[in-house]
Amino acid sequence: MRKLKLQMQMTIDGFVSGPNGEQDWVFVSGKQDPEALQQIVDFSVQLAAGCDTILLGRKLSQGGFIDYWKNVGDNQPDNPWNPFGKLMVSHRKIAFSHTETAIAGHNVEVENGDLATAVQELKNQPGKDLLVYGGVSFVSSLVSLNLIDEYYLIVNPIAIGSGLSIFKERKVLELKSSTAFKHGKIVNKYVLA
Repeated sequence: MRKLKLQMQMTIDGFVSGPNGEQDWVFVSGKQDPEALQQIVDFSVQLAAGCDTILLGRKLSQGGFIDYWKNVGDNQPDNPWNPFGKLMVSHRKIAFSHTETAIAGHNVEVENGDLATAVQELKNQPGKDLLVYGGVSFVSSLVSLNLIDEYYLIVNPIAIGSGLSIFKERKVLELKSSTAFKHGKIVNKYVLA
């Protein structure tokens, strides 16, 4: 059975975005250090390469994620994120929505059915693992339904004081590994305990 993996940036005080969805804090540390940036790029590429399907919520799908990474992968060969962008373009993408039946983008499908049923069906299909990227509300739903098998939380060395969390209730996780990067970010891999 395929696993559903989550990769998400988080502040040291546990928020995945500011109160209004702000993520201006994500690249504060290591912003001008090419080696530190390359470490996080390499991690992201490696995780994405082990997957062949990306799950997205409607808001992130329509909010520029698909177009942004297509531009990086197709038009920015000197961008350190280019290999990641190429994976985002080539991977199958499934956008979950209750309101839309089509979302523009390369390799994009829309799923309107029950979230738990649809994800379980995807896990039972042959292929590489599945990877989910935020929005907060979409990821919160997956977390609440215990559908995420592996959490890759990238903890940034910054506190923002208030914001949005993907955890809406108590969740006990088991730490499987922790990797510190040069710029102070730490990737913690968790599974359900």
